[in-house]
Amino acid sequence: MKLIISTVSRLPIYEQMENQIREKILTGELSSGELLPSIREMAKECQVGVITSKRAYDDLCAEGLLISRPGKGVYVAEIDSSYIRSVRLSQMEDQMKDLVEFSKGAGLTKEEMEEALAECWKGE
Repeated sequence: MKLIISTVSRLPIYEQMENQIREKILTGELSSGELLPSIREMAKECQVGVITSKRAYDDLCAEGLLISRPGKGVYVAEIDSSYIRSVRLSQMEDQMKDLVEFSKGAGLTKEEMEEALAECWKGE
């Protein structure tokens, strides 16, 4: 599994790994029941420490996206479509908050922002 790690990102490396694995699961690139590389293999592939890849896997297990089976490996969990929807809504809200702050900084009104959104929506 190919992950891209940035040494200049403000995000810790384990969070970069988590975000990319989460995205691969949510988009279906990684399927339920699929075996992931071992913690050591992932660390070697990403050129990070074993503790870093373990942290990413542990966090995703705690989130319910991965399942760890001692002696067998780490697998993608069965993901409910309502969970995917709630994650996507949360991601959208985060992006919209950034957009609202950007718009306010640019001196735009709420109405101008709504008009721009309506135009973008039509342009699909």
